[in-house]
Amino acid sequence: MQAEDPFWVRVGGGLEEVRSGRRHGPADSLFPPAGGPWEELRHNGRLVGWAPPGAPARGAARRAVDEGLRLTHERRAYLVRRLAHKVRSSALALQESARQASFGRQQFEEIHDQAQDLARKALALEAVALDPVDPARAFVIGAVLNLAAPGAERTLPQDAIVRAPESVLVEGLARAYDWMGGPGSVIQCELIGKWWRLQIDASPERRPLAIPELGEPLVRYVVDTHLEGWLDAGRPDRADVYLPAV
Repeated sequence: MQAEDPFWVRVGGGLEEVRSGRRHGPADSLFPPAGGPWEELRHNGRLVGWAPPGAPARGAARRAVDEGLRLTHERRAYLVRRLAHKVRSSALALQESARQASFGRQQFEEIHDQAQDLARKALALEAVALDPVDPARAFVIGAVLNLAAPGAERTLPQDAIVRAPESVLVEGLARAYDWMGGPGSVIQCELIGKWWRLQIDASPERRPLAIPELGEPLVRYVVDTHLEGWLDAGRPDRADVYLPAV
C-alpha cells in the first residue's frame, strides 16, 4: 500500500480517512465506507480500518492502529487546550468579581452565575482529560435519558440496552441533549445492525452554544472515544448517536 492510497482508520467507534479527514461510521464490517472496493483491516479480531485490495494485511492493520491512536490523541489535546483556556479565563474573571464584591461593587448574583459557568467548563475539561474509571455495565437507554435529557420527547424501544460506564453514558447523552437545545428536543431510537441509533432532533428553541467546544467537539470525543460509539453530525438540526447494542 502506497502512502497516497486512500486509507480508513478506526477512531473510537467511527472511521476517519487519513488523507482527507472525512468521517464515516459506525465502524462495522456491514457498513464499509463509500468509494471502495475495500478490504477489512483487523487487529486481534477487531476491525481497525479499511484499505484498498492487495494491501499487506498485517502491516496495514498495524498502521491503522497507530494512526487511530494518533488521531485520538490529537483530538484530546486540542480539546484540553481549548477548554483549559476557557477555564483559566473564567477563573480570573471570577477572582476579579470576588475582589470587586469585597468593596461592594459587584452583585453576588453575578458571582454565582460566573461560578456556575466556571463549573460547567471545568466538568467539560474533566470529561476530556480523564479516562473513565467506572466499570462498563448494561443500562436501558430510556432510564439513562431520564437523567440526561429530562425535557426531551422520547420514543424508545424497551429493549434498547447498551454497555458503558454509567457516568460517561450520562455525560455523553446530556451533552448531546444540551447541544441540540435541551427541552423540546425529540429523541427516537432504532436498532441498525449491531448498533442503537439515537436520533436527536433539535428543539425549536435551540440557540448556538456560547462555547462551541461544548457542542460537537465535546460530544464527538465522549461518544466516539469513551463510549466506542459514533456521532453523525451531518445535519444542522439533528445529531445521530450510534452506540453498540447489547
